[in-house]
Amino acid sequence: MSYIQHKSEESLEDYLETILILSKRLSVVRSIDVATELSYSKPSVSIAMKNLRNREYITVSEEGYLRLTDEGRRIAESVYERHTLLTDWLVHLGVDPAVASRDACKMEHDITPESYEAMKKCILTILGRD
Repeated sequence: MSYIQHKSEESLEDYLETILILSKRLSVVRSIDVATELSYSKPSVSIAMKNLRNREYITVSEEGYLRLTDEGRRIAESVYERHTLLTDWLVHLGVDPAVASRDACKMEHDITPESYEAMKKCILTILGRD
């Protein structure tokens, strides 16, 4: 995968994760909510939502409400789990929570499933969640 393809997939994952997080806080999620949450421009988010819709990761109602498809939800939940676990681990190691969250956001996209599962097993033991 090229660098540009990788960055595109990372961006896609961030959007899906954001829609998931917002759907836990809001009764409905709109593009403007995503733009506000990520501090992105509305046109940028609009293009991203079109791409997510074309890849069948989201649906958009006539009212403009965003909803994750089953596949979109699967990806979003996977990214969110990685983000949460890595953030918790870094905080446990003494990293400032804001820094830990930013670093986890970078790590969550680059780690292979095999390495993540190995780390997850170890981290859960360290955090006493096994």
